[in-house]
Amino acid sequence: MEAIKIGIIREGKVPSDRRVPLLPYQCAEIVAAYPHVKIVVQPSDVRCIANKEYLAAGIPLQEDMSDCDILLGIKEVPMHQLIPDKTYLFFSHTIKLQPHNQKLLQSIVEKRITMIDYEALRDTQEKRVIAFGYFAGIVGAYNTFLLLGRKYKLFDLKPAYKCYDIDELKQELRKVFIPPLKIVLTGGGRVGNGAEMILKEMQIEKVSAEDFLKKTYSKPVYTQVTSADYNKRMFDAHAAWDSEHFHEHPEAYESTFLRFAKAADILIAGAYWDQRAPKLFTTEDIKRSDFSVRLISDITCDINGSIPSTVKSTNIFDPAYDFNPFTKDIEAPFSDPRNITVMAIDNLPCEVPRSASEDFGNQLIKNVIPDLLQQPYGALIQRCALTVKGKLGPQFEYLKDYSEGK
Repeated sequence: MEAIKIGIIREGKVPSDRRVPLLPYQCAEIVAAYPHVKIVVQPSDVRCIANKEYLAAGIPLQEDMSDCDILLGIKEVPMHQLIPDKTYLFFSHTIKLQPHNQKLLQSIVEKRITMIDYEALRDTQEKRVIAFGYFAGIVGAYNTFLLLGRKYKLFDLKPAYKCYDIDELKQELRKVFIPPLKIVLTGGGRVGNGAEMILKEMQIEKVSAEDFLKKTYSKPVYTQVTSADYNKRMFDAHAAWDSEHFHEHPEAYESTFLRFAKAADILIAGAYWDQRAPKLFTTEDIKRSDFSVRLISDITCDINGSIPSTVKSTNIFDPAYDFNPFTKDIEAPFSDPRNITVMAIDNLPCEVPRSASEDFGNQLIKNVIPDLLQQPYGALIQRCALTVKGKLGPQFEYLKDYSEGK
């Protein structure tokens, strides 16, 4: 079998990402399972995994990646660092026609690169096979309580990025006493499940949507809702819920989320949002005296998306801002009790890079590596590759004008 050389590249985007696609022991597992494969690592002083940890696992360091066949990264690779005629795997953030990365896709095409975007890798049921969403949910929910403690001066949690791993996050949460607040969590996918793990870890009781709306409690509670709970057809409100119709025609629906916003103190937003779908609520709704949500953790971080108060992203070191409901101005966090405090960190898994990377690497080994190491590539890669030697894959013809700079 023909030899294959894989290179783990140093993250070139600024600010640099500390995550890695594979931990040292995972690299060693691949090399042991596939004798025709060699893995090398480009040195980096920023990664959550030290260079010496790869060396200790028998994985050599190598600065020049030009002799590698496949190059693995996490975030977008700067255009000047792209090596022509290689296969790359990273998050390109181009498949939604993102304006800021149009030139990146142009460069990928011009350099005849085979681009495998992790976000585009989906099974035959269109479900993603690899993602960081679960850890985004975990850290997003943890940060909800970090900010709750600060906002109401209840307790002080260590920031997630200062914790070694998920186990230390859990230890921190044992400090927390939560008053009888009501939390609404949107989304039932990876992000929602990650957030729910933290809520369960804190032993906060889960209640039905119906009880959440109707009852009062002497302890903290949460409800987890999906699209069916807060959307209805515009012209047929009593129609039976049809998920397939909603996903195909979200523009035919209107939001009923305001009833949850009247009952909840905290919103943790983890649901995927289609730009054609209704927003959860409006800026006019936020002004209402019965709009009771005062802390929003927008894990989805869709700027001007489903959450109207998410008007900018935040970052790990400055995680929140206040949104003034009446002026729509951004103000300093916790500056006025009438404001809504918003967290919208766009790279949450970076706060626990070691744990997030290990989980990502396990998904990569299970769901992607077997196809990636076939010659030619297996069915998953052939179906989902963004470009093949610079040509758009069959599922991405809609990017033609975008890839040509039009």
